[in-house]
Amino acid sequence: MHLPAFQYAIKHDIPRTVHAGEARGVDSVWETINNLKPSRIGHGVRSIEDNKLIDYLIDNNIHLEVCPSCNIQTNVYEEYRDHPIHELSECGVSVGINTDARTLVDITLTEEYKKLHDTFGWGLEKFMHCNLHALSQGFLPEEEKVSLREILIAGYEYK
Repeated sequence: MHLPAFQYAIKHDIPRTVHAGEARGVDSVWETINNLKPSRIGHGVRSIEDNKLIDYLIDNNIHLEVCPSCNIQTNVYEEYRDHPIHELSECGVSVGINTDARTLVDITLTEEYKKLHDTFGWGLEKFMHCNLHALSQGFLPEEEKVSLREILIAGYEYK
């Protein structure tokens, strides 16, 4: 139903993000990539099930907007420690941490960061890395990204 809008966006080089790869799995990510050509995918966590897809995400710099707590709440993964965000990040996929639908997934970004720290040992360097990935795939003019990158790095260096 949305395909004509996405075809218009593709033709006019309008940035696109699409949710895929949560409930339906790998096939929904491939379908989304092939038909909608996004630079960002909301969730996409089941991509971990297909090495070819992982390589494609890395080679094409497709960013995953990930909210582990949402994926636990929707029963994609049973426990937080089962979530593949750490593995996705470690193998080179561009991931960012999100809260998804705050009215449904009652979690703040700070709480999500704490869970990632407690579960996977993520520290400031890892969080900065994820935020820099998210910024690089943001839908902003490059000159705005440059100044935001400086602010972001300075904030992490402040500690």
